[in-house]
Amino acid sequence: MTPVRVMLVEDSLVVRELLRYIVSRDPRLELVAAVASGEEALGALQTVRPDVISMDIRLPGIDGLETTRRIMAEQPTPIVVIADSVEDSSLRISMNALRAGALSVVEKPVATTHAGYEAVAGEICTQLRIMAQVPVIRRRPIGAEWAGRNSLAAFSGSFAAPADLAGQAPSLLAIAASTGGPPALARVIGALPKTFPLPVLVVQHMGAAFMEGFANWLDSVVALPVSLAQDGERAEPGRVYVAPGDRHLEIGSGRVLRVVDTEPVSGQRPAATVLFRSLARQAGAAGIGVLLTGMGEDGAVGLADMHRAGAQTVAEHESTAVVYGMPAAAVRLGAARTILPLDRIGDHVLRLADPGARP
Repeated sequence: MTPVRVMLVEDSLVVRELLRYIVSRDPRLELVAAVASGEEALGALQTVRPDVISMDIRLPGIDGLETTRRIMAEQPTPIVVIADSVEDSSLRISMNALRAGALSVVEKPVATTHAGYEAVAGEICTQLRIMAQVPVIRRRPIGAEWAGRNSLAAFSGSFAAPADLAGQAPSLLAIAASTGGPPALARVIGALPKTFPLPVLVVQHMGAAFMEGFANWLDSVVALPVSLAQDGERAEPGRVYVAPGDRHLEIGSGRVLRVVDTEPVSGQRPAATVLFRSLARQAGAAGIGVLLTGMGEDGAVGLADMHRAGAQTVAEHESTAVVYGMPAAAVRLGAARTILPLDRIGDHVLRLADPGARP
């Protein structure tokens, strides 16, 4: 196999050399450039033409966020953000970099123990290899990210209309995502008003070190209050509860949240299937499940359980999914009653939860 061509963008000489060493150890990766600034990265892009970019966020001059924006506008290339997991400002910029087109965020290799360093190094190489295979698109100004793909109108005939909710009223909403998930979640949850009548439970695949920063970032960009889920707390209407790092999130009886460390499911913890299955058990037909962009198949089986329980189930359409893995698996299983592009999911969920809210 041809090695994946990697460009490193990192201003710290120590970290840059460490990343160079990590990449060089993996025979499936080939380091083609290592630069110290956004300006150097943009200048080298045309010549080097990497398959994937490792991007530092805190850069002198043009920072990593702006560098990401320019790369995605000028020469779209898969980008993996390498971030400091303990600095809130870095995390906020990292989340915005995902919104600008970066695919994932991983921790800088500065763990204090050998085992911790090896785990982080392995994750960096894995993310670089996997994300190099993701097709990325040229990003236009905010609000037009998906212009240039197939017209959404062309798919209108394939969408299911909202089901008749004359029976049991919805009581819980669960949303799950992986690769490309943070901006997709911000779009869907951001379409829900402060008066949204249901608790919202979220699973996002992301390194444990970043989950608190992700929850804080999401809280800053949507109207509903967002926090990490706490074991034993009661899920309240109009609040968003994010599964914490390396823990499954379930809903128990009486809307009590359960945060557990049982075995990973399909290699994931938290796993979307665990959350969706708990809604199937506890909410039945009163549940709403939404599966967004993501690599792999997590969530598909759980969404199928919700479908069989009579719940409303939604999968993101291929036309807008950054990675059409998880929603595609749900569609193959027949688990999605409704298949919609990202921009339509929020309004659809709002109509399901509160039929009188919008026409």
